[in-house]
Amino acid sequence: MALKGTLKDFGIADILQLIGQQQKTGTLHLKQRDQEVHVAFKDGAIVRAESTHRKKKELIGTMLVRAELITEQQLASALETQRRTLKRLGDVLVAAGMITHERFTEMVKLQTTETLYGLFGWKSGTYEFEQGEIEFDPSAAVTLRAESVLMEGFRMVDEWPVIKKTITSYELTFERLKELPPPPLEADAFDAALDDAFAEEKREEKQGEFKSIGPNERKVMGLAVAGRDVRRLIDLSCLGEFETCKALLNLVNLGYLKVIPPTGRTHAVGGGAEAGVLGRVMGAVGRVAISMLVLAAIGLVASRINLQAFSLTSSPSSFADPAAQRLISRAQMARIHAALDVYRVERGELPEQLQALVEAGLLADNDIRYPWQEPYYYRRTRDAFVLLPPLR
Repeated sequence: MALKGTLKDFGIADILQLIGQQQKTGTLHLKQRDQEVHVAFKDGAIVRAESTHRKKKELIGTMLVRAELITEQQLASALETQRRTLKRLGDVLVAAGMITHERFTEMVKLQTTETLYGLFGWKSGTYEFEQGEIEFDPSAAVTLRAESVLMEGFRMVDEWPVIKKTITSYELTFERLKELPPPPLEADAFDAALDDAFAEEKREEKQGEFKSIGPNERKVMGLAVAGRDVRRLIDLSCLGEFETCKALLNLVNLGYLKVIPPTGRTHAVGGGAEAGVLGRVMGAVGRVAISMLVLAAIGLVASRINLQAFSLTSSPSSFADPAAQRLISRAQMARIHAALDVYRVERGELPEQLQALVEAGLLADNDIRYPWQEPYYYRRTRDAFVLLPPLR
């Protein structure tokens, strides 16, 4: 059976999780206004993600030129050869010695992951999974586990708001204030343990999630010469938009780079990652009032639903997702969202676990379990939280 519907009812994370868990093979078609993305799966693993309305700058050939891995002349020559021979662009570039197979594969993976992570910003649209065999070359395909894409997507959703407070636009440039210390020398485990215990001068390299020096920071620092803006650094680093911006934030936090604001028109980084204006300006009083209204409304709906009439013990063996389970799940997640808002207003912070909502008397134990009797996936983030059906 085909998995089909709207993203308001069944989110990107739910879809990827379901296909990955059930090890399906086929193509997932996603549409939002004038955007279309097609994700190919082989036995539950993602092997290709293509955008039919991909912008020129996102095409693999253009990405290679912008990263200065090949020249525009080399790309033009390769495209001409591709038109004459009908070979894939990567095969042409590798055969001509313009790029190594390994480097081209890395860039294809970057293109694929950037397309996938962009889906986490979609709030509306439609999806349809077409089950069946797909065409792909195992030697050239990028294989990504759906679970790893999910967790990386969650991390980005969590950390983007913090990054964007400092790295606000693509037009920012940077001034180098000081050079990075040399990377630590290789040492055995015992020496490393002693260094961590007694070497105070190394503390600067480990100051928390957004204040650390790693390979990404060193790579970006080497590229951050005067006049290069964020967009150019993203192209040259080949790390992706999120990892490049995070590295820049770390370097700014540690005092190695200084942000130089742009003078003209700017474009915000991380499109689709920001919360709406209402979410940013709503005060505590508004949250309490709305939370109480939502809880009351959901309570009224729940009181009219005989939950015992549905079987909650079975688990899906295929894409069949009973309407009863979807109905209950949507009501449960709405109740949990509202209860979390109330808890945050009352306690000043979100709970570490959903069980705290039960202990506070805001929900019953059954309210925090998916209709298949498994607990919902919940993780408190820096400014919000992630709530999803269980990651099984």
